[in-house]
Amino acid sequence: MSLTVHDEGQQVFRLDLSGLLRRAELDAAEATVARAIDAAGDVRLLVVLTAFEGWSTDDDWSGLQFYMEHGDRIARIAIAGEERWSSHMLLFAAADLRRAPVRYFAGDAVAGARAWLVE
Repeated sequence: MSLTVHDEGQQVFRLDLSGLLRRAELDAAEATVARAIDAAGDVRLLVVLTAFEGWSTDDDWSGLQFYMEHGDRIARIAIAGEERWSSHMLLFAAADLRRAPVRYFAGDAVAGARAWLVE
């Protein structure tokens, strides 16, 4: 798995996911985003799935610490990837529990997702 975080400016952070997601990689990405929130305030997340294969079944995904501590500091979440991951990713992002809007962009829609984040 590869999970990388890029600061794209304007309080937008891009998370590139490929392969099988491991909890340790997500923890590292969350720490990066948490530091940005603590330093500069609310952020917007652009999650881009490329050859994504899902979540490791060997890891514990029950932790909600990041969501509880920083969830209200995320202004918007846009997720771009294959249509088959849309319902899974919206559930994983806790879309129905957040005050902030979360939207899934199917296919190669990174530009549209980025535009929606900053509108």
